[in-house]
Amino acid sequence: MQTIPFPDPGRPDTRSTTRFMLWVGRQQWRTQVLGMLAGMAWMLAIALVPAAVGKGVDDGIVPGDLGGLVRWALVLIGLGAICAATAAIRHYFAVYNWLFASYRGAQLTAQGAERAGPALTRSMPSGEVVAVFANDVMRLGGLYDVMGRFSGAVVSYAVVGAILLAASPALGWLVLLGGPVMLASLSLIVRPLQRRQARQREEAGRLTTLGADTVAGLRVLRGIGGEQTFLRRYEQQSARVRERGFQVAGIQAALDSAEVLIPGIFVVLVTWLGAREAVTGDITAGQLVAFYGYTAFLTMPLQTAIEVVDRGIRAQIAAGKMLRVMAVQPDHDAAKPSTVALPAADADLVDPLSGTVIRGGRLTAIVSARPEESSAVADRLGRHGPGPHQTTWGGVRLDDLSIGDVRRHVVVSEPDPRLFTGVLRDQLRGGPGRRPAAAGVGSDHGSDHEVLAALTTASALDVLDAVADGLDGTVEERGRSYSGGQRQRLALSRALLTEAPVLVLVEPTSAVDAHTEARIAGRLAEHRRGRTTVITTVSPLLLGQADEVVVLEDGLATLTGTHRELLDHPTYRHIVIRGEEDDQ
Repeated sequence: MQTIPFPDPGRPDTRSTTRFMLWVGRQQWRTQVLGMLAGMAWMLAIALVPAAVGKGVDDGIVPGDLGGLVRWALVLIGLGAICAATAAIRHYFAVYNWLFASYRGAQLTAQGAERAGPALTRSMPSGEVVAVFANDVMRLGGLYDVMGRFSGAVVSYAVVGAILLAASPALGWLVLLGGPVMLASLSLIVRPLQRRQARQREEAGRLTTLGADTVAGLRVLRGIGGEQTFLRRYEQQSARVRERGFQVAGIQAALDSAEVLIPGIFVVLVTWLGAREAVTGDITAGQLVAFYGYTAFLTMPLQTAIEVVDRGIRAQIAAGKMLRVMAVQPDHDAAKPSTVALPAADADLVDPLSGTVIRGGRLTAIVSARPEESSAVADRLGRHGPGPHQTTWGGVRLDDLSIGDVRRHVVVSEPDPRLFTGVLRDQLRGGPGRRPAAAGVGSDHGSDHEVLAALTTASALDVLDAVADGLDGTVEERGRSYSGGQRQRLALSRALLTEAPVLVLVEPTSAVDAHTEARIAGRLAEHRRGRTTVITTVSPLLLGQADEVVVLEDGLATLTGTHRELLDHPTYRHIVIRGEEDDQ
């Protein structure tokens, strides 16, 4: 299958939907021009068929001239051949432009989503983003599909009008002035249709979001018996989408009927006037036949113009949705370079907001009665989330380092284990053939040996038994074929394979049993020995392996020491014992 090459798209003009649509069109102007030229030749060939038929009647049939009849028959054959050839060329460029614009729009939207990162899902629902990729990008491309036919419609309409004007001024002016006036009347329909389609698009996006949430949480819903509640919510939202659809349908029906009504009016008027002039002898029989052919042909350019209006509305709404994704500002400027030298790998991390100090090269555990407090510290240690961060690494503010440097050297593994569809080996290594970037790693980093070592540390070798082809097996969507504990251990293996100088693990063993957790605790401490590792947990098994434990109260570090030393403090003992009871 031939693929369309996509060079670097550069920076689109996102000041308005119209500017953005024009920018997309300029990126493929060559194929657009070729498609328009083919469309002009195609529709002109069709437009000249009635003229050739009329000439054949006047020069061949009426006088009984066989030579004249053959001559104009050959002209008709030639026009048919031109029409067939240019139709194929026009269709090729129409599909090319449609796909090119659609997938360029998808590419730009995906780049915007990737650039925005976590800020995107905070700004708009995930279902709305899915709907942009599923529907809107193709609606944007649909406008560029029809442009070849539209250019042909404009040129052929003008040519037919000029022919009619030369033969009959009344008919010529009727065509040249009447058509644009009647098309302009569509403005009474266009704006209401645009508003109603936009409202329906909003409701459909909410429905997609609700459906995605329901599917993702189906197991939880069944566990708490909430299926019927969400079913009713989905039914209610579906009803709202249907109601908006009914509102769109009335206006859309008016626009669709205009595709028949406006050309139909022209057929009646031109035929009526042509018949009157034929009766009075102002035009010949051949010209009357040609005039009727022209009226039949005029339905094509007029319907094409109405189609362009419809597709333009849809494309403008789609472009607005795409621009909304691209307009989301990321938490950090990815283009901002580091202004200071990178600290040493074993430098200390300090979070001034909580007073937490992470000693370099040691395994530190953060304990809090409220998990959101320790998670917030973990996010700040990794420079996650919006706003300025005062966290320092070796005395250097993380904000003074490029976000790329921070992500490569300080890795935060979130509590929610997210797995993606693909080969298991690639999911653990971060992509096909990709090796996680970190300092001081050997040439075989990311090899199967390293992958198996990480799986061993995370006590996840049993997961390979659940996959038919081992590391070459395919991970299903969201890793749904694995249990919660298996997904968590795979996520831990993936984090270990980064070999990051600073690794922050948020509740890495909350979904595993005590025996597995004990194995992970000992192996993790050995695997990360000599490197900075932070774990947020209340598990005594993990806390017992930590070189240092930091206790948070009301978001502030109040106690520091080893697990054994801190057991003498009532606050710490209460948190840990409660956590142990929760695990049981």
